Amino acid sequence: MNIDVISKPAFSVIGKEGSTADGVGFIQGLWAEANARFDEVAHLAKRDENGIPVGFWGVMTDFSRSFQPWANEFSQGLYLAGVECADDAVAPEGWIKWTIPGFEYLRAKCTSQTVFADMLQHLKEYGMELAGAVQDYTCPAEGKNYMLFPIRRI
Repeated sequence: MNIDVISKPAFSVIGKEGSTADGVGFIQGLWAEANARFDEVAHLAKRDENGIPVGFWGVMTDFSRSFQPWANEFSQGLYLAGVECADDAVAPEGWIKWTIPGFEYLRAKCTSQTVFADMLQHLKEYGMELAGAVQDYTCPAEGKNYMLFPIRRI
């Protein structure tokens, strides 16, 4: 498994919010809606020097919105499917903005369907615990997907 340690200061994401209470497949539905209506927030996306958005995020938090891991063995919580934006960006009507606290993360490239379980086992083996909710990250410039496992709040 390809794992590295990164530090990411607090950042903001504008997207479509849903809950595990919305039922099976709610995450796919959020992404479908966010992608179909991306033109409404494209101008708010943070971009790199080549004009490419810096990242698309599947941001997770517990129901208290304190960015702790999902409850009940990672089966209950909130999810935001969106794009990284400036911290002062204002979400248009029908969109939600979350500001995620800064964390040090173990970043794992998504190369299999078992990355989440494999990383939880890795954390356990090394005596580490999650310091917050796991986040999904897609880097458009690289065309790669990652899962970020917070190990320390910064």
